[in-house]
Amino acid sequence: MSSQVTPAPATLPLTLPAPAIHGDIADLLVSYLEQLGIEYIFGVPGGSIEPLYNAIARSTRRGGLKQILARSEAGAAYMADAYARETGKVGVCCATSGPGATNLITGVACAFDNNIPMLVITGQPALPSFGKHPLQESSCTGVNVIGMFRHCTQYNSLVSHAKQMEPKLITALQRATRSPCGPSHLSVPRDLWLEPNPDPAPAYDLPTLLQPSSLVDDEAIERLRQMLASARNLVLLIGGWCGEAINAIMQFASIKGAVFVTTPDGKGLVNANHPLFRGVFGFGGHATAEATLRDDSVDLILAIGASMGEWNTSGWCDSLLNDRLVHIDESEDHLARTPMARFHLRGRISAIFNRLLERIYNVRQDAKVEIERRRVNREQINGPWDPESILAAPDKYISNDAPMKPQRLMRELGLMFPPTTRFLADAGNSVAWAVHYLHPFDRRICERRMGGGNRKRTQGRRKSHGGWLRITANFAPMGWAIGGAIGTAAGNPHVPVVCITGDGSWLMNGQEISSAVYEKQTIIFIVLNDQALGMVKHGQRLGGAEQIAFELCPTDFALMARAMGAQAFTIRGPQDLAALDMQEICSRKGPTLLDVYIDPDEVPPMNARMRVLGGNQ
Repeated sequence: MSSQVTPAPATLPLTLPAPAIHGDIADLLVSYLEQLGIEYIFGVPGGSIEPLYNAIARSTRRGGLKQILARSEAGAAYMADAYARETGKVGVCCATSGPGATNLITGVACAFDNNIPMLVITGQPALPSFGKHPLQESSCTGVNVIGMFRHCTQYNSLVSHAKQMEPKLITALQRATRSPCGPSHLSVPRDLWLEPNPDPAPAYDLPTLLQPSSLVDDEAIERLRQMLASARNLVLLIGGWCGEAINAIMQFASIKGAVFVTTPDGKGLVNANHPLFRGVFGFGGHATAEATLRDDSVDLILAIGASMGEWNTSGWCDSLLNDRLVHIDESEDHLARTPMARFHLRGRISAIFNRLLERIYNVRQDAKVEIERRRVNREQINGPWDPESILAAPDKYISNDAPMKPQRLMRELGLMFPPTTRFLADAGNSVAWAVHYLHPFDRRICERRMGGGNRKRTQGRRKSHGGWLRITANFAPMGWAIGGAIGTAAGNPHVPVVCITGDGSWLMNGQEISSAVYEKQTIIFIVLNDQALGMVKHGQRLGGAEQIAFELCPTDFALMARAMGAQAFTIRGPQDLAALDMQEICSRKGPTLLDVYIDPDEVPPMNARMRVLGGNQ
């Protein structure tokens, strides 16, 4: 994730004196977060962490860090996760001791499984009370929260002395941002927050210290270049970890005339209208993507920034995992999952592809080959491309039925919102429908550069490491997208944010809309209302299991949202969507909920998941 420029502090009125800078340990931590340009900390306060909130309040008054009050600690973790995806900064969440800390764990585990850089801060009762059974004790002598977090963090430590705070904080941030990224956890007793710090100014320059390395292996890149030069038919698999490098990757694909597919978490990084796009490979994906990889004429598959779990390999499908594969990634963990690959190249993906582009332009023989390849593929690159041609049920994509076909809903969502919109799809049916059928129209294909490398000719795609579609793969907790939408809107308040979620997820976590109301965020929550845990229901039917424990009672989600201060509408068919004033909704300073009644019998594209369940892997 790239570092960001720290925003300038707000200027105070001349009639007011500058606030005193407190010198306790809580202020030291806050000052480091300010140094990194982090704007928000997400959490729920409590007695053991109250001194940190006092320091946040002092920072807010001088134009620095602000807090967003979540309605649950798990929601706070989801918010921090999405804030990190949107901004490229570290997401920060906090909770008090005991149940506050344990409520965080699902969100932290989700970030860990998705390699999201986060700083997780929990409180503890005062050190002298350890072992005396104080209220909400979660140290090693109580309910051991440090032990619980050990398995879902990159760094995990109790700060037991004031002088430990600075070195442990630096280490935590380094571990969070170095590949593989992930959450780091610090647990701090209440009395240590209040310890005086003799030097309130930070001793370290964190933006420089955490700057990602651009070192690459020149010999390995030369070997890859030679493999590319001899390849007759090249296919790219673009994964979710290509955000920083996507512009260079797309230029590389266009120069090579190479078609590409994406993983589910990589879809949001590309334009579904690109003439070389052949669909999504993995959960909720397209038959065209698997057919592209199975094509016997393909002799080289470049998998880039793909974690290679069940979701993005279509259940470890042999069409991808074979000796035609070249795996490029910064994470050793990801590379370790492809032992069958012909070649592995580890390094910062943006640096690798910038170097490849430079060599394409600088090596004369390569240039001749690429000019000829572009001539041969010009008709393919510039010819018409209809993204609807890859859909499993194109007739339902335009259906006027009520209740609404979820396929048609995805089509309308892609047309209703501007190209800058961020979509988040929740676990369950929501992500399956979005991955397969959500294709926003966006004319931008990729940026162009003069002579390859880093020299840009035009601005090209919008800058966001997370892309236009955000999902959570692997761990996939229900309700992630609800809190995630709030974190995304906090990180970028200038664009609409659309959360696609299910009725089951909303019943778990829908209270977080109250946070969006308070923060006046422009978020559109789409609730797929089929009165069921849809993924469970359809999975049971497809797998021949007992039909049990999936039904939900009829619920008026629009009424619930209005009760918490949001604007809300009930949608029963395409005509109800068409009647909405989307310009007003997208400019409104506050959330809107659409309670969309969908056809409960429509089966989501989940064949890859059923393949795994059927094989008992």
